[in-house]
Amino acid sequence: MLPLHLVNLKNLSILEQLQYEEALLRADQQNWCLINDGSLPAIVMGISCQFDQLVDYHKLLTIPLPVIRRFSGGGTVVVDQQTIFVTFIFNSKSVPVAPFPLPIMRWTEMIYRPLFKNFPFQLKENDYVIANKKIGGNAQSIIKNRWLHHSTFLFKYNPQLMNLLLQPSKAPPYRSNRKHEEFLATLSLYWQSIDQFKIELIDELKKNFLLEVVEEKKLQEILKLPHRRATTLLDWQR
Repeated sequence: MLPLHLVNLKNLSILEQLQYEEALLRADQQNWCLINDGSLPAIVMGISCQFDQLVDYHKLLTIPLPVIRRFSGGGTVVVDQQTIFVTFIFNSKSVPVAPFPLPIMRWTEMIYRPLFKNFPFQLKENDYVIANKKIGGNAQSIIKNRWLHHSTFLFKYNPQLMNLLLQPSKAPPYRSNRKHEEFLATLSLYWQSIDQFKIELIDELKKNFLLEVVEEKKLQEILKLPHRRATTLLDWQR
């Protein structure tokens, strides 16, 4: 079985997680899975996303949150303590998947499918959905010999925070102009707790990989290594 370093994190800010991810992708050669929940509220934007087109500035003034531009692609999301992050980082030669966005997403769909075996789960365009409602979004970064796939799952969400986001002009067709509350579903409809979901996810990973549990201290060491750093905290309060 393929060795996979697993880091099970709790209450780590999404900014710190993204900084770890960028270091693991660029400055390390091992295969990794990071699982995290409990991050304080924030808005996270893909590297090519435009703030003015995706965030309601006037609403954000009333509920000021940090806005982070991550180093990877993907869209813009609001995250909080009820968000679960799962990130895979692999050497391209380690897994039988072409290092391109769609094949990677199809591969991760097959990794997740047994976890959702009792529900109508599938990859739809770039999202994970249950019964045509989005439960998770994805972001990716692909470099010469490695790739990263970062997923954001909603265990629950705060509608007030979600409304800080504008509806994107390039929304996936299956959204059909639905509002957030009509378009999104949460894992809390299917799991009793975040911890239960994480335990079941790790149990599934054990069936596919030789897991080696690693403490956060190792990530801190890798973070200190020289590497490109594109994850930034935006100064949006202009």
